[in-house]
Amino acid sequence: MRLATLNTPQGPHAAIQVGDSYVDLTATDSKFPASVRELLSKPALLAEAAEAAKSPKAVKVPVAGAKLHAPIHDPQKIVCVGLNYRDHAIESKMAIPKEPVLFSKFPSALIGSGEAIVAPKVSTRVDYEAELVIVIGKKGRKISEADATDHVAGYAVGHDVSARDWQLEKDGKQWMAGKTFDTFAPIGPVMVTKDEVADVHNLGIRLRLNGKTMQNSNTKEFIFTVPQMVSYISQIITLEPGDLIFTGTPPGIGHALSPQVYMKAGDTVEVEIDGLGTLTNTVISD
Repeated sequence: MRLATLNTPQGPHAAIQVGDSYVDLTATDSKFPASVRELLSKPALLAEAAEAAKSPKAVKVPVAGAKLHAPIHDPQKIVCVGLNYRDHAIESKMAIPKEPVLFSKFPSALIGSGEAIVAPKVSTRVDYEAELVIVIGKKGRKISEADATDHVAGYAVGHDVSARDWQLEKDGKQWMAGKTFDTFAPIGPVMVTKDEVADVHNLGIRLRLNGKTMQNSNTKEFIFTVPQMVSYISQIITLEPGDLIFTGTPPGIGHALSPQVYMKAGDTVEVEIDGLGTLTNTVISD
């Protein structure tokens, strides 16, 4: 299944992509919640939604004209893993981590595909980071690596936008501050359920800035696997349906280039992951 959240005049509506249309589940039948997060928490209702999407009475919206929120627009938690590609750690001149490096973003950073990333006036070094995002589907704490995949609902394309001056040049290095400005967590256009992803550890991941490929790698380069990340994070916090885990970025970030490259108003950035889709956002100034 490919789940999305439509931005409608009535508010967010949960949806399933069927071919070149989104089935608006909330408009099709009022028993379906507006929140994909709520659907994930009720597997039986999610199965009903999949059947409803096949109905000739289903309310459809063309993909080409749809306005989208992030597929999970109301997560309780957004956890991020830094330095999870060996080559990226090297280009960042940081030691290869022995355990996942964690920080967080707030839900106010979330935007969907087609929405604008706002480059704040207080930063002159707004950088890009292509990322795979894990979507949690089952509540758990102290999850073993062997059981971790059972707690995963699926995956999405993400973009960890980063204000490098705030992240790296403030006293104490303010990772969270540099990573969670409003609009700094684009995700989308959809989340894809794990049954449709043959091998999450062998997915091509690319980022293009104004059509030029800046990052081009594969999730097989992860330092920590999906089960390792989910298990590790669950030792600290209870993971719940709809929680999001950003899994790190490959080499090619603008901050590490010579000369350095940062995003600016008027830019278009695309993040593409094999089988999951392409997340597209423009950049504007505040």
